[in-house]
Amino acid sequence: MRRFISWNVNGIRAILKKDFSAIFDELDADVFAVQETKCQDCQVELELAGYHQRWSYAERKGYSGTAVFSKEEPISVITSIGDAAADSEGRVCACEFEDYWFVCVYVPNSQNGLARIDVREEFDANFTDFLTELAEDKPVIVCGDFNVAHEPIDLKHPEANDGHAGYSEVERDDFSDLLAEGFIDTFRHLHPDATDVYSWWSYQRQARRTNAGWRIDYFLVSEELEPAIAEASCLTDIFGSDHCPILLELDI
Repeated sequence: MRRFISWNVNGIRAILKKDFSAIFDELDADVFAVQETKCQDCQVELELAGYHQRWSYAERKGYSGTAVFSKEEPISVITSIGDAAADSEGRVCACEFEDYWFVCVYVPNSQNGLARIDVREEFDANFTDFLTELAEDKPVIVCGDFNVAHEPIDLKHPEANDGHAGYSEVERDDFSDLLAEGFIDTFRHLHPDATDVYSWWSYQRQARRTNAGWRIDYFLVSEELEPAIAEASCLTDIFGSDHCPILLELDI
């Protein structure tokens, strides 16, 4: 059994001042992915005994960024996928292991009024193509902050947010298109009718206390890994960010 964790930490340097190290040790993941690291090379010293670290940095300071920490050393690492936003903002960190590709992603937010929807659409198309190509080589596990609630069940107030960033028709359709390429939303696969389970809460209006959240963080896997899906959950009792970690266990 292998355990995978994904967490948008909303600043790796900030969360290191909280309980990140203890949480990291307790979760004991084979692969631990983080998004929105908000740091550049040499801006943080992170001691993770027994883990290999692979980072994808944004050119802009204090912005975006992804990383993968793994017990097994990657065979190869890809941080550039031929997409302007992905490649300049450190939004993808893909690690090849012997039996699978593991991809950490931080999908661009389309912003208020969908001001950045063109960037988002281009990213979605390029990222889907990238994953599809990887899947031709070996099975893919992809995780991260996709910045979209796919279905009404995935957010507290779907009617009020209809058409807004993270719940617009085009973003939801893009996510559907990705799944149609042969990927499984592991949480929804195991929990098709689960309600009020979210991974992100706004810092405004005490959203986490009232559980007015969104499920925008996902573990997706290639369809050939479906028989291996043992557990998928949102670790809502872990704090430190506006997101909670999500977990996937595969019998591989």
